[in-house]
Amino acid sequence: QVHLVESGGGSVQSGGSLRLSCVVSGRSFDKSGLGWFRQAPGKEREWVASMYWSGGYTHYAHYSDSVKGRFTISGDATKNTVYLQMNSLKPEDTAVYYCAATISYYYIDPSKSPFDSWGQGTHVTVSS
Repeated sequence: QVHLVESGGGSVQSGGSLRLSCVVSGRSFDKSGLGWFRQAPGKEREWVASMYWSGGYTHYAHYSDSVKGRFTISGDATKNTVYLQMNSLKPEDTAVYYCAATISYYYIDPSKSPFDSWGQGTHVTVSS
């Protein structure tokens, strides 16, 4: 069973940066799809970014249009940790951010991948 624990959330002003971390335990995340989702108050959870991790490298990284160019997903196999670097943050980025894992990654439309392991979430608040 895969266990995911996020950290790194907090409060930041518009234009600031945060780096979220997600430690994956239970199994190696080699040859796994790893993603970040978020859920803002009163809204449905939405896909933010995801990648396929294999052989120590990030493959097929994709981003939602709302974060493309500002957020970067990456991984460190030595630490079994996935990161989400968030720059140029906006108030509309305020949400609970979740990391997720799947062994089946849809390269064509990663947002539709069957992520089945989830962390507990970390809060991000961006003030104007």
